[in-house]
Amino acid sequence: MKCERWVRPVAVAVVLFAAFWILFSTPRVKSVHAADETAVFQHLTIYPSPTEPPIKDGVIVIRGGRIGAVGPAGQVGMPAGVKPIGCSECFITAGFQNSHVHFELGKWDDPAHQPAKELRQHLEDMLTRYGVTTAVDLGSMLQNTVAIRQRIESGEVRGPRILTAGGPLFPPDGIPYYVRDKLPAEFLQYLAQPATPEAAVGFVDSNLDGGADVIKLFTGSLVGHGKVKPMPQDVATAAVAEAHRRGRLVFTHPSNMEGLTIAVNAGVDVLAHTTPMSGKWDAALTARMKERHIALVPTLQLWISEAKAAGDSDAEAMEFADRGVDELRDYARAGGQILFGTDVGYQDNYSPQKEYELMARAGMTPMQILASLTTAPAERLGEANKRGRIAVGLDADLVLLDADPAKDAKNLARVCATFRKGQMIYATGSFETGGAVGLCPHISTEGIHP
Repeated sequence: MKCERWVRPVAVAVVLFAAFWILFSTPRVKSVHAADETAVFQHLTIYPSPTEPPIKDGVIVIRGGRIGAVGPAGQVGMPAGVKPIGCSECFITAGFQNSHVHFELGKWDDPAHQPAKELRQHLEDMLTRYGVTTAVDLGSMLQNTVAIRQRIESGEVRGPRILTAGGPLFPPDGIPYYVRDKLPAEFLQYLAQPATPEAAVGFVDSNLDGGADVIKLFTGSLVGHGKVKPMPQDVATAAVAEAHRRGRLVFTHPSNMEGLTIAVNAGVDVLAHTTPMSGKWDAALTARMKERHIALVPTLQLWISEAKAAGDSDAEAMEFADRGVDELRDYARAGGQILFGTDVGYQDNYSPQKEYELMARAGMTPMQILASLTTAPAERLGEANKRGRIAVGLDADLVLLDADPAKDAKNLARVCATFRKGQMIYATGSFETGGAVGLCPHISTEGIHP
């Protein structure tokens, strides 16, 4: 298959080039996430978690950005003087996490100086309109992404929580060919290509000290058409050990079986992709990955778009993607942890609907897919006591849907509104007109304050 010649790890050229001339500043404005307002949702179907039964005609009370109460109508006290948000035909879940995104296209350049409305629109187009309240960036210019995050956390720009890996670590002489071909030679020296364990430790520390939250490795990097350069085992192992010493997770792009084996031996936490180039994973490898509690981000729709970009027919592209589908099926059946992720920001098809369809094709139920968006990433990041469910005391990160997700996984893409810590960060209407126009059918919008 033609696409096997060049399945791509991550494109970083534009943002890395911009990094050398952009200057950043951080605006100081009041945060909206410290609000102590009370809000109430009522008459909705609530999915407290993927493993709990839905609450029909449910009530959620939000106080100070957290869930103050949740339960059936009549069993939850209604705060006095608060106009509830009601929707008898709506469904609500915990906020979603996309565990593989990038802020690397030209639209993200100079985020410290972009107009707030423009930056918010970019975030909405890629993330919040699809229910994303937490996003994990797995490769971008660190200073760029930190600037985006600062503007969100200041309250100036509505957006999701952002965790970032900053600049990834490549094998020595292992910069992907499509990045190498685009960057001037003098800039390649700035990309992390540790040749020794000591150098790997230094790059990990530099990333984390600069504001990164996780570490990204390329244990297999596509340096030419069909040629994958592996990261030396001792380098990968040292990078993982240092990240773990500092309490951080390590994601990796493995590319092929050799890169996958290096990743497993090094003790990485999360595979950022399936590996359709490698073919089927055998039972022994799957069992070893499961034993080491390695999570998997499938990125299945990526393989279709990459194959088509390489000139494959629709049938050939689906055949290639189905190799990743088979890997996901085997790992999910083995009880491996699955994290939802789409590689948006590299690929410009922002809708997650096809990813939901392909995950279902791998045999995952709608509630298992919901878990990959909510409880699984919260658990993996050690935050299960803070988010991922709708329960008293947890953050009020919420997604309002206009169709039942339990009936069809594609309904997870039918987002009416996204709330982060009780604050509305996306609605199908315009924020300038109150954020409620066309919000959801049959919804009472009096209690919504964008």
